[in-house]
Amino acid sequence: MSGEAVAPQFNIHDAKTHLSRIIDRVEHGEEIIISRAGTPVAKVIPLHPRVKRTGRGSLAGRLVAAEDWDSSDVNDSIARDFGLAP
Repeated sequence: MSGEAVAPQFNIHDAKTHLSRIIDRVEHGEEIIISRAGTPVAKVIPLHPRVKRTGRGSLAGRLVAAEDWDSSDVNDSIARDFGLAP
């Protein structure tokens, strides 16, 4: 026995009838299998955004910019990295 949890399974009719409940479960991290005639045909999984920010300033105190971050030397170096400078 592998110890992996088995995803809950719904037939298509029940999935259509209870879609909002299924979506609520998925939003809370569950994966749901949709079956047709007992054969799994689809998996509904949660989508997690890459970055969760609470709003403006949410990175305050986490980022440190060098004093010369906008100097000509730094800008020229970046341009060269992207093949934009001679």
